[in-house]
Amino acid sequence: MGEVTAGRRFGTGPLARAAALIYTVLVVELLLVLAALPGLAGLVLLDRDPSNVPLAALCALPFGPALSAALYALHHRKLDLADLSPAVAFWRGYRANVLDVLKVWAPWLAGMTIVGVNLAYFSAAGVPGWWAALLVAVGAGAALWAANALVIVSLFRFRASDAARLAAYFLGRFPAATLGNACLLVVAGGVTLAASELAVLALAFAFAAGLLRNSRPMIAEIRERFVRDQ
Repeated sequence: MGEVTAGRRFGTGPLARAAALIYTVLVVELLLVLAALPGLAGLVLLDRDPSNVPLAALCALPFGPALSAALYALHHRKLDLADLSPAVAFWRGYRANVLDVLKVWAPWLAGMTIVGVNLAYFSAAGVPGWWAALLVAVGAGAALWAANALVIVSLFRFRASDAARLAAYFLGRFPAATLGNACLLVVAGGVTLAASELAVLALAFAFAAGLLRNSRPMIAEIRERFVRDQ
């Protein structure tokens, strides 16, 4: 009887929970880097020149499905060391969501490429100064929209058009979550400018965890209002 009770308690204590979290962090971070490796190799070889903005966007294409798989694995992670399989969850999420993710990730990258190129060559365009502020605002709004859309297509099954509308709707529905995601994006952008894309990728797990935490109200409302039958 004592052995059965001990077996049931295995993996439920604070030490086991901490070990499970550390194990999940290491595995998901490693798999995220592995999934994004083709684009990462290209980014490392590119110079930070405005003419390379379209190529950088192309190299960033694998990051969307990789981040989506990390979100999926974190959302479905288990604390019990006797039933801990973040790698299985990561690849399950990657295979299930890669096409849906690319339907929102690729258009967003294309739009950000246009914004980036216009800002890079802004002085040569001869347009009013307020146009630059407008482009920055559009880019920031699009990035926040993409964060919501990425969470939605990673955890739920919607058509791309429906996911896009929901992502836009929840920007105003939960302003605190939107502000939290904005802080994450500012930190990621600052790290990229101060260090490199490699530094951001090293913190990708923390970014995914923060994004998932900020999105809890959105996830709960989607589950309650739009996927009641699941």
